[in-house]
Amino acid sequence: MKGNSKESALYLDATQPVEKRVEDLLSRMTLDEKIAQLSSVWVYELLDNMEFSVDKAKDLLKDGIGQITRIGGASNLGPKESAQLANEIQRYLIENTRLGIPALVHEESCSGYMAKGATCFPQTIGVASTWNTELVKQMGSVIREQMKAVGAHQALAPLMDVARDARWGRVEETFGEDPYLISEMGVSYIEGLQGGNIKDGIMATVKHFVGYGFSEGGMNWAPAHIPERELREVFLLPFEAAVKKAKTASVMAAYHELDGIPCHGSKKLLTQILRNEWGFDGLVVSDYFGVNMLYEYHHVARDKGEAAKIALQAGVDIELPSRDCYGQPLKEAVQKGLVEEALIDEVVRRILRMKFLSGVFENPYVDVEKAAEVFDTPDQRKLAYKLAQQSIVLLKNQGDLLPLKKDIKSIAVIGPNADSVRNIIGDYAYPCHIESLVETKEQSNVFNTPVPDKVSLVDNFVPIKSILEGIKGKISPETELHYAKGCEVTGDDKGGFAEAIEAAKKSDVAIVVVGDKAGLTDDCTSGESRDRADLNLPGVQQELVEAIYNTGTPTVVVLVNGRPLSINWISRHIPAIIEAWLPGEEGAAAVADVLFGDYNPGGKLPVSFPRSVGQVPVYYNHKPSGGRSHWKGDYVEMSTKPLYPFGYGLSYTKFEFSNLEIAPSEVYDDGKVRISVDVQNAGKLEGDEVVQLYVRNEVSNVTRPVKELKGFKRVSLRPGEKKKVVFELSVSQLGFYDEDMRYVVQPGTVKVMIGSSSEDIKVAGEFKVTGKTVQVGESKEFFTKVEVV
Repeated sequence: MKGNSKESALYLDATQPVEKRVEDLLSRMTLDEKIAQLSSVWVYELLDNMEFSVDKAKDLLKDGIGQITRIGGASNLGPKESAQLANEIQRYLIENTRLGIPALVHEESCSGYMAKGATCFPQTIGVASTWNTELVKQMGSVIREQMKAVGAHQALAPLMDVARDARWGRVEETFGEDPYLISEMGVSYIEGLQGGNIKDGIMATVKHFVGYGFSEGGMNWAPAHIPERELREVFLLPFEAAVKKAKTASVMAAYHELDGIPCHGSKKLLTQILRNEWGFDGLVVSDYFGVNMLYEYHHVARDKGEAAKIALQAGVDIELPSRDCYGQPLKEAVQKGLVEEALIDEVVRRILRMKFLSGVFENPYVDVEKAAEVFDTPDQRKLAYKLAQQSIVLLKNQGDLLPLKKDIKSIAVIGPNADSVRNIIGDYAYPCHIESLVETKEQSNVFNTPVPDKVSLVDNFVPIKSILEGIKGKISPETELHYAKGCEVTGDDKGGFAEAIEAAKKSDVAIVVVGDKAGLTDDCTSGESRDRADLNLPGVQQELVEAIYNTGTPTVVVLVNGRPLSINWISRHIPAIIEAWLPGEEGAAAVADVLFGDYNPGGKLPVSFPRSVGQVPVYYNHKPSGGRSHWKGDYVEMSTKPLYPFGYGLSYTKFEFSNLEIAPSEVYDDGKVRISVDVQNAGKLEGDEVVQLYVRNEVSNVTRPVKELKGFKRVSLRPGEKKKVVFELSVSQLGFYDEDMRYVVQPGTVKVMIGSSSEDIKVAGEFKVTGKTVQVGESKEFFTKVEVV
């Protein structure tokens, strides 16, 4: 039945089971209406002078639409205006299309909801440095609250990519190099974002499926060369946890290829593993332009229609960001018999099911007047502040140069990122993507998609202070402050060196703030498609640091950057180094707190810092034959050890570990092991320590990493205070894929290592797994339970 009337339609009856509503609605749909559900339109395709255009809607929305792309993230609209526009679009779909099917609105939310007025949290690499799952869950909750208020339904986050190559520009968007840390932090983010159910929450979209962060040459969209066992044990693991533990509502396919098969065309990844093996029942969305790339980029399709066929048959449900291959080319492929309409029906069922579950049919509109009330509130800024504080990593503090006294006589603040608000935010913060839209238009539209005429550049999308302003707010009225920019982030102009050197010479200490500009445009040094072949500081920034150091003034370097850098000279010569990452809207205050002792840094690195780009990839959980050059050990030029290892971070106080207890000493394959350790603050200041649990299978029939993170806990301790951290490790967490690619637990000795970094192991012991080799199925555990007593 494909009648015109919506009156008394079963699918509009909220008391009916979802599956019945889906089948009733599907039975009424024409082929055009079905295909329309498989794609999206950019919000600005529906606008004239930033206002909703009925004429454009008549053309683009006549058969309905699956999604709307970035109402907030691709416009200059504030919360109230975004909510109003969302309502107008939904009203048009409900009142002016034959079946009245509302759309799902998707947005970006890497470091907060990417929209004007939304809270800008630290970039993800900084969030990972907190090693605090509760804070990242709270961050997800804030994003949910803000997106719900403006009528959004789906967030294209979090990234669950394992980042093993510092050259890759998107390292900053990830939770780092370790699959366990990524899994824990990512699952917490999803739980905060989705809430108890999709109806009350925002759909999470884990990306990029899979292996995107380990590309050839560290280049964006380049092939990834990952063997099957490593793919499953390392790169797929965070996604598996997201599906099975967090019940993520959506998965995004990755741009690149694996062994000749583009991920958007991989039935093995998107159907066999994701749906059949893991039981995923949500939506698979394309990355932007990813379906067309099968034709124009990867050359595995002869035209857009064949690209649509390949992607659809592989398991890509929705094409983003705008209707292209899943439009007329797909319709023609169906009419020619190249794609069965039954396949279209299968995908539309999934889309409609998610729309019913999300509640968009019953609640398509939002309260416009209340939208702004949940944007960047004092409590939300406090959370951004706390995240920024906990994200900061103290890399070096020779001679206890830090913290500085607030009544210091004179201070120099130098560097291209010292007085920059723009450069303390990540590449998926709102201004960065507006810049990208403008650049796309100026560069003759490299993505062959409509771009907005009225979108303009915005810096002050929320109140943000620069680090210079943060420092000014800390020092005493009597302290003399001398500021000099010194140089730009990029380029070879040293014209500002003289002023910077003079500022340092007349100061008791010099704070040099250097690093990246994150974003997607050509002038950025970190971010999507901003990959690097050199991991030193960009431009002449290191030369600026050297010039300041050579004045003899005690120097502190503050790094504001998106990826691990090779800072060998700085590490050897500069007495104090702070890694601030891209700390977001409250980052300036957090950095100033650390510099002047109002906050004791406790962040830990989620990635290893290479000594040189030639050392990449360098990561802690390598195999026994890795990590060194045999038989000499080191490179000719330098050590093979990382400059700063995974899990590393100093404090203004000292911590002691003792009393390791492991029970039982022998356990069967389905058992659990209780591992506890005492941690004491042996210094004079309150501080945080991240207690890190690592394990190693001493002997296995396939090679295993030298150590693997299996648990962690950030613990706050007053001077002299002692706490016991208790880990409950399930033996199934020790599983691996054997020579026959079965996920098994083998008997043998397991070494236990607990420390303050992957290299700084404080206590160690062991236990034995007894019995015989067993295959692990649904009993597989992902996370270690941790409590502090």
